[in-house]
Amino acid sequence: MKAFRGLLPVLVLAAVAVAGCGQQAGPPQSTTSAPSPPSMQPSVPSAGTGTTTTPAPTPTSTKGTWATFTTADGQLAFDHPAGWSVRDPAGELPEGGGAFAEVTNEAGKPLATLRTNMATGSTCTEKYPFTELESQQLPALAQAGTVPRFVYETRGNSGTPGPDNTPAAAYGITVSAAPDGNLACPIFQFFTWPPTAAMFGAFYNPENNTTPGSESLPYLEQARKYMDTTEYQNIRRMITSLRPAG
Repeated sequence: MKAFRGLLPVLVLAAVAVAGCGQQAGPPQSTTSAPSPPSMQPSVPSAGTGTTTTPAPTPTSTKGTWATFTTADGQLAFDHPAGWSVRDPAGELPEGGGAFAEVTNEAGKPLATLRTNMATGSTCTEKYPFTELESQQLPALAQAGTVPRFVYETRGNSGTPGPDNTPAAAYGITVSAAPDGNLACPIFQFFTWPPTAAMFGAFYNPENNTTPGSESLPYLEQARKYMDTTEYQNIRRMITSLRPAG
């Protein structure tokens, strides 16, 4: 079993410039449809220092009342199930401010972290078999002509395990295109957002991402099975709803 230290930690803190594994092709077209934003009702206090507005229930596969959270710095907003909580700030902010929000479900389990004003960098010394379970472009977050995308991806397979020091499945927003060939660097999800970079997602963690009936399955099989849960569908809808506030 993989060790889980935080939801989606930065692998290497470096200068503002972002390093990758080399040039890749442009982002693929969306393979899922974007969620329809619910109609809005008056604001109510949030679980953090941002603002939450509560919409009426929407007749989708992710049933129930949804709310819209705006980060404390007023820059970004996203929708989430009204029963989930958002803590902002969820920790110390970097110099110059930014957003640092953590989303938890009704049981208090962390499901995703949103951070901005990040200094990011990664070193790719080894590649692994990869799978993109889902991908969806997010044009509302485009910067300088680059459109980020939501992706749920894995590293490794039954014959070749993923990296030892990083969980091998994660969902979140990335500016990286799908790798060419059959191999990819370890998972490192971020997207360009002023003044530097941001993240919104998490590593798949069976202790937080409850996947019924899968306790005895290998980690990667549990990650795939999690896609069938309502919780995952809600996470995907939440993350893909991220947009500039106002």
